[in-house]
Amino acid sequence: MKRIPISLNINGRDYDIFVWPWQSLLSAIRDEVGLTGCKEGCGNGNCGSCTLLVNGFTVDSCLMLAAEGTGKQITTIEGMANGSELHPLQKSFIKYGALQCGICTPGFLMSAKHLLDGNPKPTEHEIRAGIAGNLCRCTGYDKIVRAIQAVAEGETFN
Repeated sequence: MKRIPISLNINGRDYDIFVWPWQSLLSAIRDEVGLTGCKEGCGNGNCGSCTLLVNGFTVDSCLMLAAEGTGKQITTIEGMANGSELHPLQKSFIKYGALQCGICTPGFLMSAKHLLDGNPKPTEHEIRAGIAGNLCRCTGYDKIVRAIQAVAEGETFN
């Protein structure tokens, strides 16, 4: 079997790459495009570490075929920042210590962005529901929830 050509739009930039027909979007983005912010935790869609936004919706990229990404707008963790200026969620995660080993952090940030894009003032319950598809093996979720709440409440970060 041969690799197939596909075109992906990732973070507003077009990439023409070759992938195996069975290759996941996660693998294509990491191995063919070279954007390594998205992490593989479990490889079967249970942990959320590989969460990306595809056409504005959260997707476990380990479960999506790379070829399915053709014609869609894909946003990775690298696309959250505005150049060298971190997104407020990224700054808040740093300030509140809402990260440890870093494997799950990109997925949490993408899920949090999706939540706040659709609901800029969520309750704590809505935040916890919005990140329910993401698992952290290092720490509890309180710091993560507080970091998301801080952004929702309009806290500013230097």
